[in-house]
Amino acid sequence: MKRHTLEPGLVQVYTGNGKGKTSAAFGLALRATGRGLKVYVIQFIKGGFDYGELYVAKQLANLELKAFGSGKFITEKPPKQEDIELAQEAFKLAQKIVATGEYDIVILDEVNMALNLKLINVADIVELAKNKPKHVELIFTGRDAPHEIIEIADLVTEMKEIKHPFQKGTPPRKGIEY
Repeated sequence: MKRHTLEPGLVQVYTGNGKGKTSAAFGLALRATGRGLKVYVIQFIKGGFDYGELYVAKQLANLELKAFGSGKFITEKPPKQEDIELAQEAFKLAQKIVATGEYDIVILDEVNMALNLKLINVADIVELAKNKPKHVELIFTGRDAPHEIIEIADLVTEMKEIKHPFQKGTPPRKGIEY
């Protein structure tokens, strides 16, 4: 029996200062795996952190996840060489996964932050999107999506923060924020 594929595969961007960009991408991944689509998630700058999605990804059929990062927030300008190398490694994996066409959806979580921190080049991500197989859907998440990324996208959603419990001093909660 022939496996269902997407035609056409589009480019989606979830950006903005509000909460929910990664959550939206994982919601889409959950829906897609439920329909038998294969999903690969590559997390930029999130490796070494204890995010809840790491646990559930292991339990879902048709979903692979690889997180890259040092486990520390990037605050230095310019960033440390280690952070640049880890982001470059994540990008090389993204190139490989997209080129195979084996996965229907490839999520580059926090790629916009990696771009803003100058860990990877915008032109490389644009090229990745322009040269992807027709059936592959690309999802880019992270605050402050560069103009070039918004231009090539088929769908752009901006999460806008109106009110957040952090403003009242509520700390991040396991299972909700991470």
